[in-house]
Amino acid sequence: MNTQDPIKRVAIVGGGTAGWMAAAVLARTLGQQLFITVVESDQIGTVGVGEATIPQIRLLNGLLGLDEHQFLAATQGSIKLGIEFDGWSRAGEKYLHAFGGFGQPLGMLRFYQYWLRAQHEGRAESLWDYSFNAVAAGHNRYAHVDRIEGTHIEGLVRAYHFDASLFAKHLRALSERNGVSRVEGIVEQVELAGDGQIACLRLRDDVKVEADLFIDCSGFRGLLIGDALGVGYQEWTDWLPCDRAVAVPCESVDPLIPYTRASARPAGWQWRIPLQHRIGNGHVFCSEFMSEDEATDVLLQNLDGAPTAEPRTLHFTTGRREKFWHKNCVSLGLAAGFMEPLESTSIHLVQSGLSRLISLFPNPGLRQAEIDSFNRQTEFEYERIRDFLILHYFANGRTEPFWKARREMAVPDSLAERIELFRANGRIVRDGDELFTEVGWLQVMLGQGIRPAGYDPLAANLSESDLSRFLNSVRQAIQRGTETLPLHSEFIQSHCAAKPPAS
Repeated sequence: MNTQDPIKRVAIVGGGTAGWMAAAVLARTLGQQLFITVVESDQIGTVGVGEATIPQIRLLNGLLGLDEHQFLAATQGSIKLGIEFDGWSRAGEKYLHAFGGFGQPLGMLRFYQYWLRAQHEGRAESLWDYSFNAVAAGHNRYAHVDRIEGTHIEGLVRAYHFDASLFAKHLRALSERNGVSRVEGIVEQVELAGDGQIACLRLRDDVKVEADLFIDCSGFRGLLIGDALGVGYQEWTDWLPCDRAVAVPCESVDPLIPYTRASARPAGWQWRIPLQHRIGNGHVFCSEFMSEDEATDVLLQNLDGAPTAEPRTLHFTTGRREKFWHKNCVSLGLAAGFMEPLESTSIHLVQSGLSRLISLFPNPGLRQAEIDSFNRQTEFEYERIRDFLILHYFANGRTEPFWKARREMAVPDSLAERIELFRANGRIVRDGDELFTEVGWLQVMLGQGIRPAGYDPLAANLSESDLSRFLNSVRQAIQRGTETLPLHSEFIQSHCAAKPPAS
């Protein structure tokens, strides 16, 4: 195509969650201007491990006009209030990375600085006693609450657990209703024009798919961005060395908890994602320290219910593409990069990539300045999430060789500076538009044993009695608010119960 011609045709290679998210969002926002085609094959499976999300997914669902209760029923979904980390600081200890805030602000300071002062004076309860999300999660309770009555304390902040394959099916139906075409087939050849742009895709049976803009959702292979266009891959295995995952579903058990669990294991960690009809489980591990057979045994020995399928192993390399958008090809999902699902960011990175693409969509044609801006913003997001994940591994107190090596690794300067700033007086500075907020960093650093030497001096402006009253009032309000909530299972049954899956 002439790079100054209007973009009229978009071809998405690969279905699954990433491909059908792209189709649904483009159809919703630019469907009147574009002819959108999804090329996928029923012969190619999807990874399908991205069953846990973060609260930003509610923005996606809102854009697409999805009814929350219908969506949860269609995807066998449940509510997620945070992620429990079990055994990361040391065996037997756990903490919750809870969504939402802590307490309520007072004056110019965030709540946690007052808590830090009280901790230094030996007078505060656990930080998580001041999180509505954490207390509700600990009691397996949930309801839609915008604010605790009679206070300025934020209500429960939610994300979801769901079946990724059912989510993709749900999005496919929505996309096709909005005019998206699907072509069944496997891409056998990617033809390039003289200027290096992708000209067309050739499928089996001599089917030809032409487009002005191509979106690569082909998974780890990166069929377009990597194989055809030769964009390299920057590995992050020195910091995030886990390179395998064994996944298996198992039968549901009571209670239906409203949070994901990440349990540390000798050479990695195990996820537990509770859905209505099953529990999703997986063991992420480093093959340098554990074999696939050993990892499978560890996983199967730590299931809450009987396995309902055979375990399957995934191989991956943590890192990202050198460029996410090159020529007339944008990569999303696993084609763009991979960071293990420790903080449930996989689906979010597809969502944020789509948001960025919509905000920079070519008009009338491809402009290098817009491509460069997309790549800079995406690189920043990936690297800040990378640092957050590295923190979990670096700040550990476990004794196994894998974990000892993680404590001794040299971390990126951006992370080292953040840790040292927190060690001084508990200060956390959010860098630009990075994904994780101050309270996210706070919970992981405190949860894994990093303690600040001091606190913000502004917190000393309260008298001891006023500080005690303030903290007690917050804690008691959260306790009262939690007592009024139904059990998570009762909420699901009343509002979004799914039909039993076909046997």
